[in-house]
Amino acid sequence: MIVLEREPLSRHTTFRIGGPAAFYLVPESVEETGEAVRFAQERGLPYYVIGRGSNLLFSDEGYHGVVIELGSGLEKITIEGTEVTAQAGISLSSMAAALAREGLAGFEFAGGIPGTLGGGITMNAGAYGGEIKDCIRSARVMTETGDILVLSGEELQLGYRTSVIQKKKYIVLEGSFSFARGDKREISEKMRELNRRRREKQPLEYPSAGSTFKRPEGYFAGKLIQDAGLSGYRVGDAQVSEKHCGFVINVGNATSADVVQLIRDVTDRVREQSGVELEPEVRIVGGSVPEE
Repeated sequence: MIVLEREPLSRHTTFRIGGPAAFYLVPESVEETGEAVRFAQERGLPYYVIGRGSNLLFSDEGYHGVVIELGSGLEKITIEGTEVTAQAGISLSSMAAALAREGLAGFEFAGGIPGTLGGGITMNAGAYGGEIKDCIRSARVMTETGDILVLSGEELQLGYRTSVIQKKKYIVLEGSFSFARGDKREISEKMRELNRRRREKQPLEYPSAGSTFKRPEGYFAGKLIQDAGLSGYRVGDAQVSEKHCGFVINVGNATSADVVQLIRDVTDRVREQSGVELEPEVRIVGGSVPEE
């Protein structure tokens, strides 16, 4: 298992922001994942699990505990007919591509989401009308005490960007899914079309954490922000994207403090203009920044 000390989290997040983690561990098996949790517990330190570091904003002060990255060594996918089992470290894009090659439909929406399956299950990731809960059958998870549980799709309590995994601080180890057969060419074409739409509409050329705000019921966060006159609004090097106002981007050397202040400013302005309360989708972690 890789063990690093004082590792800058800016190297491991899509925002390219974040101070050092006291310890940064990269387990390469389920057994090592348990060892990583015990590593933190034996030192009386909190731990936080990440995949590819999307949807995260770590404090400039870093994380005064153990960051555990699930990725390399936990990327196996097994396809048997229409039933699929995949480990938490596989990227959503790699999983979508593997399913497309097998002619399995229903996961095209995930092809452009910049994260791993573990994070996708944890937050019930979704896009373009699809989400994880539509196709998952069960998930194998590790509890804080190191016990392994298998939770059914219903027991996962998947909702809009939420799950029982978040509430109970479980670690996703793998997920089991069921898909329908489809035409390989049509599946691949749908994925290409969705990725084309992402490139056209999202500021993929800049570091970001993905969609910054959750979708308010009955509204679109990006439109509310644009209507409030905040397109291009900046705090330091953190900026509301002019391409898609639902994204906060890092246009240079933005700090966590810049992003947090920008989120507050946007939230306040939108509330004043429309009466709608925006809620961050990006998870704010570590240092003196309060955790959600």
